[in-house]
This record gives sequence, structure tokens and C-alpha cells, in this order.
Amino acid sequence: MSGGRGSGSRRGAAVIATALAAVLLAGCATTESAPIEHGHGLTAALSSVPKREVGKTPQMRLAGGLIPPTNRWFSGLVFDQPQPVFPLPLSFALTDTGFSFGVPVVHSGADTITGGMQPDLTVDAGAASSRIVAYDEASVTIDELDASGKPIGSVVIAEGSPLVSFTAKHDVTLRLPRPLTRSGDTWSAKVQDSHYGLVTNGDVQKDGGAVALKKGQSAVWFAAPSAGSLDRVAALADPLVSTSVKHSTSDKTVETAISYRNSVKSDTAFVAMPHQKAGLDHSVNCDLGKYPSIYGQLSLCSGTTLTWASPHITPDDSLPIDRLSAKQKDALKAQVAKDADASPDLPTDTYFGGKGLYRLANLLDLATQLGDDDSAATVKRQLSSALEKWTDPKGCASRKTECFVYDPEVRGMVGLEASFGADEFNDHHFHYGYFLYAASVAAAHDPKLARKIAPVINLLAADLATSGASKSFPVRRTFDAYAGHSWASGYSPFADGNNQESSSEAVSAWNGLALWAGVTKNESLKSEAEWMLSSEAASAKAYWTDFDASAQVYQGYQHSIVPLNWGGKRDYATWFSAEPNAKLSILLLPMSPVSGYLGGDPKRIEKNLEQAAPNGYDVTLGDYLIMYAAMAGDERKAQALKDAEALPENRIDNGDSRSYLLAWIMTR
Repeated sequence: MSGGRGSGSRRGAAVIATALAAVLLAGCATTESAPIEHGHGLTAALSSVPKREVGKTPQMRLAGGLIPPTNRWFSGLVFDQPQPVFPLPLSFALTDTGFSFGVPVVHSGADTITGGMQPDLTVDAGAASSRIVAYDEASVTIDELDASGKPIGSVVIAEGSPLVSFTAKHDVTLRLPRPLTRSGDTWSAKVQDSHYGLVTNGDVQKDGGAVALKKGQSAVWFAAPSAGSLDRVAALADPLVSTSVKHSTSDKTVETAISYRNSVKSDTAFVAMPHQKAGLDHSVNCDLGKYPSIYGQLSLCSGTTLTWASPHITPDDSLPIDRLSAKQKDALKAQVAKDADASPDLPTDTYFGGKGLYRLANLLDLATQLGDDDSAATVKRQLSSALEKWTDPKGCASRKTECFVYDPEVRGMVGLEASFGADEFNDHHFHYGYFLYAASVAAAHDPKLARKIAPVINLLAADLATSGASKSFPVRRTFDAYAGHSWASGYSPFADGNNQESSSEAVSAWNGLALWAGVTKNESLKSEAEWMLSSEAASAKAYWTDFDASAQVYQGYQHSIVPLNWGGKRDYATWFSAEPNAKLSILLLPMSPVSGYLGGDPKRIEKNLEQAAPNGYDVTLGDYLIMYAAMAGDERKAQALKDAEALPENRIDNGDSRSYLLAWIMTR
């Protein structure tokens, strides 16, 4: 099966550029007496790990020199057979001879909100094939190729843009199976409830059935918003060229600014999603109308830059044990001793193995805070030994598990054994977030260990969060700045676009990354990680756990959470279980110290728990449901503590322990 946790079954000699080394390995990190060596950093680390293709690399429609764009909203255009993609407010697909697009028709059913590919308009460019020739933060450029492989013209689409731009590479006639009618300087077509326009400096045939373009000329199609003006959008419909992003972090907020550049460097049109509108910068004008979408109404704005703020989430790796009573500390200390002595053998795959490391890291922190030196020493030995094994650069040269290689074809780190499709680049942030978290805790306790594990841990960080020019890793592999969240499927071989299930593990990944950046004194990476952490948490609440149920898009949908979000649909489902307890738990685990973002509204917590645990918590992943319940007020917290104490041992997840479960509840 393809895919993984959020993308399929359950989850689902390169030289690094100087700019990448500067971003990930800026400065020298010190802990107590000795520095964590950076030196040549990633260049040296990459040269030391084996180079190997672990999974079968699919066919790629990609220009030479581009790093394969796995885990993107547009990955379905690149790998294997072309799939539809969803650059809201549009849907878009490649055809045998060109492309088609349209505003999705949204339907809200009891368990699914759909808004799939809507091919309202089709453009026949006479193409024989296509190739992605450029991409950036939110846009992708596609060359339509003739039978000899030469480009006919370039198509540019972008997240948030209602425009589809085509620029001719040589003289070409684009045929339009659905003819357009003239309205002043704009050509238009009405398809069901959607209205589309065309602006071009080429020649449109009198019947509106074709557009003749000379080399360098362009045609720009656009969707008009409801209760909006076709002419106002037409005035903004210059060919889109590219996008870029800037981000910043302050004590209270993180800010995202996505700039849209067109051919004349003037104002253009873009839409704001619900999670953006809450913190939209006052300078952004969004009075051009609305579009429907599976995520709620999209507001059409004008300008050059979409800027919004989200609440800042502070990275955290430690529960505040100091606030507990002496009696509570004694009870926890006794439980920590039991859990330290009874730690199970660590799994050998990258997902469950990472969770096992995470469990040990939390036990180490608890034992240290509680003054249990014996338990701390026991857990530290286990954690250090396991991390040393996993981060041995040459480990995969002599064994088949608990080690990492570099895939030179797809350009990234892959662990052996690669569980849940990680060899297809599914879910890397879910998996590697646990390693980053555990490495951060261990490194803070042991500078010597920190120096030893840093090269491979830095490579895992680079796999997820490279920023700037690199020949070895993509920029922020999984994180989508426009959507404010990650995508989990590597190759996205789905007609509904890319998807993500475990929003909470995505948040946990950026928490781990920020903690590692803090340990290694990498302020640039730390700021970037906190931006991703805060953005992911805001989108997780906006679309997975705490959406505004009164919004029109949720009328007819009969649940208070959406466990699985796609580009073209939203499902009350998971990849791994049909049980309602799993559908909520997957949005909660691993309930790290940073997971307080899930709280805030006791009534919503209770509502979310109604379907998930109607008969109590003796269910799979029930420990996380109990932790979540503890955030619903003092009375609920007291009951949660009793429920946690009574929970059967086999209901405690392998990334959790009874010690941590109790400590989480006590410290709410």
C-alpha cells in the first residue's frame, strides 16, 4: 500500500550548499564545558552516511536541477500519472493536451465535505506532455511540451490565486472547447454557478473558441468571486510569475507574509483562508468578494502581499513538576521508578522507534525533576545508547534497522526500517519530530553525547526544515506556508490532492525542531521552527479540532472534528482505524509539553470527546483522550486523574508512560 499516517496505510555523494550550512549550523553550540562541533557540519555529515535509494522512485515530470518536491500541495503533478491539485480557490489538472481548472463545488455530507476537481474550463495547447520547471513557496510553473519535447508555453498557478496564467514560448493557438463571450476588454463564460474571465494581449477568435498568442504573449484566466465584479478582478489579472514568503516571530505572535509577483510587478488578486482572516494585517484589502471552499469561505483580496499573524507558541520539553504538592511528587516518583525499570525493548522502525525514544526522554525529564537519580541514570543509559545507535553515520553499512541513509535521487534522509511509507517520503515530520525531541532532551543532559549525535540529527533537521539554497534538500519539505500546516504524503498519488491526518504530530515535529535549534544555539533555525510550530498549531485548531461549526461549510457535517484533511475533501476518517476514539486521538498524540494549545475551550473539548469516548477510556489510545479531558476544567481534571490511575497498562501508548500520563494531568 502507498502512503502513511496522513498519506496511505497508517501513515502513512551530495554536497550541501554553503547557504544551507549557514542556516542550520550557524555558530557553535555549547553545553557546559565543551562545544557541539559544527565545523563543516552538514557537508561532512552527508559525506559520512551511506547513499541509497530505499523505496522505488516514481517517474518524475521535473526539469533538471530541481529538487523533487515531495510533500507539496502540487506533488500530484510531478510524480507518476498526473493528479488534480487544489490551489484554492481553484482546482487544476493537467490533460493529455493542456490543462483544465474550475472552482470546486462544495458538498457537506454527514461524514465528508467534498470539493473535488471541477474541470469547468479546458485549454487545449496541443501539448504531448508537461514538465514542472520551477516552484517556490506557493506557486508552480509548468511547461507544456510538444511531441519533440520543446516547450509550447508555461502555465503558472499558485495557492491563494484565482488566476491561471499561460505565456507562449513560441507562436501557438490555444483551443477552448467551451467558447467565451466578449464583455468589453474581457472574455467570459458562465459555468453553473461560477463565472470565469480571460484577459489576453493575444487575439481571441470572434467565436471565442481559440486564443492565438505570439511568442511572449500571455493569456490569463480567472474565476470571479460571488457578489464580486468580473471587471475588478480582470484589472488585476496580469500574468503571475512567482511567490515568496517572509516570516517573523515575536513574544506574542508569529507573522507570515506571502508576496505574489506578476509580470508588471503591480497589484494582483489572492484569497484569505479562515485561519488567515483571524489575524489579517490591516493593510490587506479583502473587499472583492467570496469563493466557496471545503475549508470555509475565502475572501478575495487585492495587493501584492498577504500578511497575517498567529498566536506564538513557545517550544517546551518539560512539565512544570515544581508546582505539584509533595504528595503528588512522591506518587509520581514511585511511578517513574516502576516505568524506568520496566521500559520495553525499543522498536526498530523509524516511527515507533522514534516514539520509544520520546517516551524515554520524558521519563528522563521527570526523574531528573523529581530527584530520582537512580531512575534518571537508568533511563539516560537507555536513551543515550539508542540515540548513539540510530545516529551512527555508518550504521546502515552493517545493519538493516535503526540507522539512516541519504537518498540521492529524491534528496532526503530515509531511515531503515522505513515504516508507513517513509521510504516514499511520507510522514517524515511525524517520525523525525520524535528523534529531534529526544535528542534535545538527551543533549541537554550530556554534552559529550550531544557532540556525537549532532551530525545525523542535523541531517534529520535539514530533511524537514532546510531554508535557502541547497542541492541536497528541499526548502521546508512538508510545511506549506500558505495553508499554515504540513502535508504528509510524499508523492501524493491521489485525485483529492495531498493530505494530513495527525495535525498534533506535525505540531510536535516543529516543537522538536525548535528545541534542537535551542540546544545547538541556532537562532535562525529556532525562529523558523517557532514560526512553523505556531502556524501549524493555529491551523490544527482552525481545521482539525476547533473549527467554527456554525460556518456554512459545516452545515450537514455531523462531527465536531475533522481527522483527515485533503486538498479536495475533508473526512471523518483515519488511515488506520474506523473507531471514533482513534479519530480524535490521532489529533492529540503525543500530548507533549507543548500540547496546551489544544485547550482553551472546555465546552469544545467535551463536545469532541462525546463521540470519541462515549463508554469510557478503555480503548486504543485512550490515554491521550484522558489527557485531553483534563484540560476541560478542575472537575474534569480530578476525574481524569482517577481514570488514568485505573487505565489498563495495555491502553497506554508506546510513546507514553503512566508516569507521564499522571504528570500531564497533575500539571494542568
